[in-house]
This record gives sequence, C-alpha cells and structure tokens, in this order.
Amino acid sequence: MNPDGALSVLSAMITPAVLISAGGTLILSTSQRLGRTTDRVRSLTGRFKQLIGEGRLEPLAREEKRMIISQIPRLTRRVRLLQRALTSFYGAVAVFVLTSLVIGGGEVLGRGAASAPTLLGLLGAVALAYGSTLLIFEAQLSYRTTRREMDFLQQLGDHYAELYKQEREPDRS
Repeated sequence: MNPDGALSVLSAMITPAVLISAGGTLILSTSQRLGRTTDRVRSLTGRFKQLIGEGRLEPLAREEKRMIISQIPRLTRRVRLLQRALTSFYGAVAVFVLTSLVIGGGEVLGRGAASAPTLLGLLGAVALAYGSTLLIFEAQLSYRTTRREMDFLQQLGDHYAELYKQEREPDRS
C-alpha cells in the first residue's frame, strides 16, 4: 500500500470516528435524561403513596393527586421515547464502527472502498436523525409536564398566600 493510499484510508476511517463521538455524546445526555425521568417517576410515586396514606381530602390534596396521576402517562411516554432514542444512538454508533471496519478491512484485503461504507454511513446518519427526532418529542413532553407542575405550584402558592393574608388581617366581625 502506498503512503498516499494509506493516508486516504486513514482519513476515511476517521470520519466515522467523529460521528461515533457525536453518537457517544448523545448517548450520554440521553442516558442522563432517562435517569432523571425515572427518578421523577419514583419521586411522584412516593409522594402519591404519601398522600394516599395520609388520607387527605382537602381540595389541594385532591388536586395534587390529580396532577400526579396526569403526569404518569406523560412520564411513561417520555421514558419510552428516551429508550427508543438511546437504542437508535447505540445502533448508530455500532454502524459507524462497522463503517470504519469495512473501510479499513476493504483496504487491507485489497478490495478498496466500494459502496458499502457509504451505505453504512447513511444508515448511521439516519439512526442519529431518528434518535434526535425522538428527543424533540421528548423535550416537548418534558415541557408540558413541567408546565403542569408549575401551574399546580402557582395554585398552591396562591392558596397559601391567601391563607397568610387572612391570618394577618384583623378580625373585622
């Protein structure tokens, strides 16, 4: 193999490595998002059990229970989207590694780079795009879930601010 050919093959093998790095970064951030979502489900489940155990019936306790119950399906969808995205990113990394191996192996075996590396590279890029699209949907779900919880917290704050105000005002009866 001449030096120019070896450099060309090495350069061609580095391109998938850059994409592998990008896939790795997406895997890391998606894994963290999945972990945080799972922790959130566990936290809400614990709070729900606590509310049930206390048997609280006042309107805010009922509203908090409704808020928790309404979040569980969204969190379940988020976990599913994150799991699919993570699987897609792992698949993309595997395809990019395979692409690099096909490029190097083809050169070592003297078969040159045919269309296989290009097709594999395209397949990996599609997997990255699919996983990223899933993350877009998951981010929207995350926003809606957080917004619902913030609305509840605002309602709770308004309730307690009103109670505090009533306690501070002198009795005018």
